[in-house]
Amino acid sequence: MHIVVSGYYGFGNVGDEAILFSIIEQLRMVEPTIKITILSNNPEETKRTYQVNAVNRRKITEISQALRESDGLISGGGSLLQDKTGMLTIPYYTGIIKLAKWLQKPVFIYAQGMGPINGILSKWLVKYTLNNVEQITVRDEASQHLLTKIGIKHASTIVPDPVLGLDSSSYDHQWEPAHRFTQKFITVSVRDWPTNKPFTQKIASTLDQLVQDGYAVVFVPMHGEKDERKSQETAELMTEHSYISPANASLQAKIALIGESNLLIGMRLHSLIFSAINYTPFVAISYDPKIDAFASLCDQPVVGHVEEDNWDSQQLYHQTNHALHNKEFKRMELRKKVRTYQREARNTPELALAAFFGQRQKRPYSNV
Repeated sequence: MHIVVSGYYGFGNVGDEAILFSIIEQLRMVEPTIKITILSNNPEETKRTYQVNAVNRRKITEISQALRESDGLISGGGSLLQDKTGMLTIPYYTGIIKLAKWLQKPVFIYAQGMGPINGILSKWLVKYTLNNVEQITVRDEASQHLLTKIGIKHASTIVPDPVLGLDSSSYDHQWEPAHRFTQKFITVSVRDWPTNKPFTQKIASTLDQLVQDGYAVVFVPMHGEKDERKSQETAELMTEHSYISPANASLQAKIALIGESNLLIGMRLHSLIFSAINYTPFVAISYDPKIDAFASLCDQPVVGHVEEDNWDSQQLYHQTNHALHNKEFKRMELRKKVRTYQREARNTPELALAAFFGQRQKRPYSNV
């Protein structure tokens, strides 16, 4: 069987790369001989990293050839169908889906977080496209409700983010400073966000208090140089010393580092997921409903939203301090919740392959 996977891959975003890694790993667990082709912004890097085939996501001839030779398309995971980051995002991803359907290939929507979808054209494209795919899986109720609201008649199934299916127990990191820590440490994931609210200063002030309490503070950039710059900016606002781990570390190393920490303060969704699969408590700072949804799923606190002024550094410190003083109980409760999601996440590739296998059985002209 040969499957093409479309998503935000090859851009150096650790969260999206973790999604891709998870999908590949879990597909291979179900079907070890599967051939996988990724639509990537950096095909050569994707090939080396995941031992898969990859083509340029911007070259229509390469995409068409890959789809033509495949048994179907996986679209996802991640937040692909949204118009928050640009007006071309939805036309691109729905365009890939429509091309697959034009070539008579089945399409499986894989654990996507939908929205926001605000534009009239965006809503029409998503409605027109998703009503014609074989199966839709989404990662939360808000996504499911949004699809219904914009007119998707096709039923959808809620499944966990694929990264929750990873087993982090074998991962390690080689970052020397962390091996030399004599004190406990807290990991921090920050990202840039356009707002006039001083959320970075609030975070820095809280981190100063935690250092004074005896904790080391380690920033973990999740999106390369972008998050590295924001980490540096936050660190410079602190009066106490902090550390910034390598932005180019592997996703397994980032997972391992977060897992060794006592707690994560995180903005990036997949930093929270990395924390969860290690059963490490976290305190979230929201910039998007997906952050609130995942924190609620794990029963972990969200101190506030970066665009709101109804929280301050003392509230963040209080939430963090409470979690640290109840760490073992928090870990136990998180483990109970996350283990269920981990099992469920590992079922999604079976749904996908069942959809493709069923379609392949109907196509005697399949070249596989």
